[in-house]
Amino acid sequence: MTTEIELPVPVLADRLALVERWAERHGVQAALRLAEAEDLADAVAAEIIPENTADTYTKSQRVWTRFCAATGLPELEGSRGALMAFVTWMLREGQQNGKGYAPTSASTHLAAAVVGLRERGVRVSGDDQAEARAALEGLAVKLLQNGERRGRGQAVGADLDGLRAIARVCPDTLAGDRDKALTLTGFHYASRSQDPAGLLTGDITLHPRGLVVAVLTGKTKHSVRNAKIRYADDPAICPVRAWTAYRARLAAEHGQQWAAPSAPAFVGIDRWGHVTGGMGPDSVTRAIKRISKRAGVPIAWTGHSLRIGLASVARRKGRDGIAIADQGGWARHSRSMLGYMQIDDGWDDNAAAGLT
Repeated sequence: MTTEIELPVPVLADRLALVERWAERHGVQAALRLAEAEDLADAVAAEIIPENTADTYTKSQRVWTRFCAATGLPELEGSRGALMAFVTWMLREGQQNGKGYAPTSASTHLAAAVVGLRERGVRVSGDDQAEARAALEGLAVKLLQNGERRGRGQAVGADLDGLRAIARVCPDTLAGDRDKALTLTGFHYASRSQDPAGLLTGDITLHPRGLVVAVLTGKTKHSVRNAKIRYADDPAICPVRAWTAYRARLAAEHGQQWAAPSAPAFVGIDRWGHVTGGMGPDSVTRAIKRISKRAGVPIAWTGHSLRIGLASVARRKGRDGIAIADQGGWARHSRSMLGYMQIDDGWDDNAAAGLT
């Protein structure tokens, strides 16, 4: 017989049945303590989800809602058929403009939609999710066989020629010094756009051999790290010299408050040379694109180009994979890192080369 419990605080309806079962097993007071522990677990889980991951979940939930509205299926149902229909709909017409999503985007939306359904108490079978994912992969192969490639593809990686070109054309202004420091340091610790945007002055410290960058905005335990950046042999593209020159000029032209440990490491600068505050991830992405175009880089870089570039250039230079992973904040033997270790034309690092 179910125990009736008067709860001193509101409890989610889908948890009430669980609390009642705990009360039958352990008593009312123990059940209430377990309910409080569940609330704490929810709060911790919400706290540790990176902001960009939470944004992805929110966007994917909107895609799921649009799918349910378009097909007349209930939102709170994650059956095998519903997930398969979701995958098919996304590839066929899922975007708001009526076009199909790229398979990579559809995969992200599928995973996030399942997370959202489970958070709302909907039971989603792991086997059903796996079958939907297998269907997505099979349909993606069909698209390729039909000559249809969707999505932007992997961003172009930064390279040493591009870094030299950028260093040459950065103007002799505070914004030019900022651009040079942003690009050169970002390459050497394989930055994502949110990394320099999240750095404070106190997170970057001088060392006799270079800089130590405390990257605290990573999504995993591997990406939160202290990256060491050595002085470069070529002063023109030395990240340490670029950083110190930029910081000295910022304090000299706009005051010592920008040298405080709590000040943003990289600041926005308007067209009149006024400091507008710290840069955000989107402004970093726009800056990297603008900086690379100004330097005449053949394909404009994106906010991820510096990260890809560190992995691919370091590999070509013969650096150890584990050392690359530690510097860039990847798990050792990470699949994404191995994907970034790209070879541009497939001739220099060809498995079949020289075998016959």
